[in-house]
Amino acid sequence: MTSNAVATGAGAAARRERAVRAAVEQGLIGPDQPVVGLLDVAGIRAAAAELRAAFDEVVAPGTPVLHAFAVKAAALVPVLRLLADDGIGCEVASPGELALARAAGVAPERIVLDSPAKTHAELREAVELGIAVNADNPQELARLNALVSPRSGPGPALPPGPLGLRVNPQVGGGSIGALSTATATSKFGVALLDVGAREWVVYAFTKRPWLTRLHAHVGSQGCPLDLMAAGVRAAYELAEEINRKVGRQQIDTLDIGGGLPVNFGSDEITPGYRDYARLLLATVPGLFDGRYGLVTEFGRSLVAKSGTVLARVEYTKSAGGRPIAVTHAGAQLATRTVFAPESWPLRLAAYDGEGVAKPTGPGGPVPQDVAGPCCFAGDLVAVNRPLPALEAGDLVALLDTGAYYFSNHFAYNSLPRPGIYGFSVSGGNGGNGGRNGRVRFAPVRSPQSVDEIVAESGGEHTGALSGL
Repeated sequence: MTSNAVATGAGAAARRERAVRAAVEQGLIGPDQPVVGLLDVAGIRAAAAELRAAFDEVVAPGTPVLHAFAVKAAALVPVLRLLADDGIGCEVASPGELALARAAGVAPERIVLDSPAKTHAELREAVELGIAVNADNPQELARLNALVSPRSGPGPALPPGPLGLRVNPQVGGGSIGALSTATATSKFGVALLDVGAREWVVYAFTKRPWLTRLHAHVGSQGCPLDLMAAGVRAAYELAEEINRKVGRQQIDTLDIGGGLPVNFGSDEITPGYRDYARLLLATVPGLFDGRYGLVTEFGRSLVAKSGTVLARVEYTKSAGGRPIAVTHAGAQLATRTVFAPESWPLRLAAYDGEGVAKPTGPGGPVPQDVAGPCCFAGDLVAVNRPLPALEAGDLVALLDTGAYYFSNHFAYNSLPRPGIYGFSVSGGNGGNGGRNGRVRFAPVRSPQSVDEIVAESGGEHTGALSGL
């Protein structure tokens, strides 16, 4: 852990403490709005700056580098715009994500389309807009052929945007199988170690002079850095082989994916982007010598540490001698934590009804369950967790929830999506805006109303089935 990581974590914690209290004071959370999401704008900006600086340190001067945020991690237009203002583009994997990126004002040349199931219409739109596309498989590459060929006159005329192919280096998986995308049987990309696959990839490039990118992605949370670097090395070595085969620098850009894991155990930011960039420099030095442009696709690591879900304790009870705090944040927000707690444990913090951190009582922390509002027994964000004794009207904070927890709502029991607010802290003490700083909030997403839930659930077609 570096001193910079300590300072960054301490500053973020101080801002969070002040924002929780201000959210109560300014009425963002209370009896009528019992759950809210808070996003630390300074934290997101610091992560973006750290990413850019880390790669700037290792790439040759003048190397084109696009850092494209994986929109699935926080599919919220104001977040995408904030990142775009700080030099980060977008990696999209659906028509909806593309629409969000465009709504945020992200230029087409700063967008990359990745998905294992792109339709003809999606591909056509991307090519016409000049968006970079990474084909996932031979059938998708054939679809691109049909789109690109009419544009080719005499000689290899390039389409409007860069086109590439995704390969699976099959270097193995991390500790979370569902997020490991370079296993032997992963659904993503062309499996390089399968019989005849590598030869087919080389041949595909020799026949398509407009195919200029190679993409590989090993996985995200649970994947160690050395595994990620091994996947990048495999893609680099393949690019070198293809360029030797065609006798020129046909592949001019390597898309190395993202997936930097996040430390969910403390406020420390570890591993850092510099750790990864320096490991890549040691493992694949040719990647940074200026011959290849680079694309990265980090998501969770840019926003996770900057998010806090704040939920009101509605009731407390006990069962089997164990205290239970029933809150308004459960599976509808912390879906992964509820259904896969071993892989996705979250830190919790306890506050009183005024938003002040609760001290531990004289008897020490009390092991207790923290439950959500969903109507099934397993809706628990923490089991037997030692915390200050929670009471009705207190607040529970789910920390490090800026990625996935905010924008991937699970509409169980038709629970409404909560409001999300970005915040900044100015003045005060404690570094980067301390406990006495002034907190300003800006809406990221308004709370969903009951009328919107009805409309979303077919309210305009009330009698449609009765008339059949």
